[in-house]
Amino acid sequence: MATLTIRLPDDKHERLRQLAKHRKISINKLMEEMSTATLTQFDTEVRFRSLAKKGSVKEGLIILGKLDQVFSK
Repeated sequence: MATLTIRLPDDKHERLRQLAKHRKISINKLMEEMSTATLTQFDTEVRFRSLAKKGSVKEGLIILGKLDQVFSK
């Protein structure tokens, strides 16, 4: 497992600390969850763009339907 050091403004760090406390998780776990969500969104966008380049409207609409299901929860 890698270690990552990041620099944040103090006020942003405090807000993240408060969020982690509110969720009853560590800041490390919060950052892991946030990075997982961001990478998932990126992977979805890349896959969608790849399918769109192939001209598959049907496959693109299927992916958009899946996104709607995820974000409507």
